Amino acid sequence: MAHPPPLLDAEQAAFISSGLSISAAACQPGALPNLARATGCRVSTDRCTVTLLLSRPASAALLQDVADNGRIAVVFSEPDSHRTLQLKGTDAREVGLEPGDPARAQHHVDRFVARLEPLGYPVDVLRTLLACAPEDLAALAFTPSRGSFQTPGPEAGTPLRSAS
Repeated sequence: MAHPPPLLDAEQAAFISSGLSISAAACQPGALPNLARATGCRVSTDRCTVTLLLSRPASAALLQDVADNGRIAVVFSEPDSHRTLQLKGTDAREVGLEPGDPARAQHHVDRFVARLEPLGYPVDVLRTLLACAPEDLAALAFTPSRGSFQTPGPEAGTPLRSAS
């Protein structure tokens, strides 16, 4: 079965993996939302799958919602510029960790802290917010089926088009 072209182009895939603020949201029945901060992500080489790295204890409700219905929305935002992409998927599922995922999560936290420290955010608070022991790390994969630019300005809300 042929896959549709990826929604993300190479530059967007690199952007979402560059140490950004990553917030994931899912809903339980009755449209009650759950939100969790991701501690990193990886994008498959074909750019068709995005895998979020999350703290299992801090993301338990979101992981349950995804297990129940597969729906997810994720916002990737660069704090210093507010450049933001939102991705949505309907096939989200928990997957096994890859060998480099704990190091990937730590590298993400280090890059995110480095972005926010010059803006006056306390490093200890940031590291506490995103703390995750390697044994508590979970991976949540999905195929981005819709997405949009959410950066403030005239392009806010503009849908992403499939990359060629």
